[in-house]
Amino acid sequence: MTDPGAASLLPRLHVVTDDDVLGRAGWPDRALAAVREGGGALALHLRGPRTSGRRLHELAGVLAEPAARAGALLVVNDRIDVALAHGIGAVQLGRRSLGVAEARALLGATARVGVSCHTTGEVESACAEGADWIFAGTIFSTPSHPGVEGRGTEWIASLRAAAGSTPIVAIGGVRQERVASLRGAGAHGIAAI
Repeated sequence: MTDPGAASLLPRLHVVTDDDVLGRAGWPDRALAAVREGGGALALHLRGPRTSGRRLHELAGVLAEPAARAGALLVVNDRIDVALAHGIGAVQLGRRSLGVAEARALLGATARVGVSCHTTGEVESACAEGADWIFAGTIFSTPSHPGVEGRGTEWIASLRAAAGSTPIVAIGGVRQERVASLRGAGAHGIAAI
């Protein structure tokens, strides 16, 4: 992690979109309301693996300024080009993305970079590269990853040593009644679609 104090600036609630969510009528209005209401306590991840770059660019244009005004963290997943086009300084990288150093080279040294990890080795690598946070999943079975068995809260606890001071955000099947156990296991925050 580039800044040990950055964990205190990382929201504990990460709301992540998917292609279905992005295609729903009225979604931008609901996203704007969430950003205004959540403010600095919310990170909104603009993620749509099958959504066109043009559509992601349009949505980022709608969200960038209101999110900044509200103090919410707007994160673009996998699409550094979209983040660059709108001056969005936060990205979430996946398995097919550029590395942390390459993302910062494009976005600037102050860019906030999260990495999605599914193994302890990936967590160790991402932290060594200077990731600002880790998305660790899949924690519980979820319809978004059919056939993938959740690893449970124990996995979060086991990642603490690998992650060092880098915050871990738990993702995958997270529901309200599971938040306390995830936080107790060492998750900084939670993410949900």
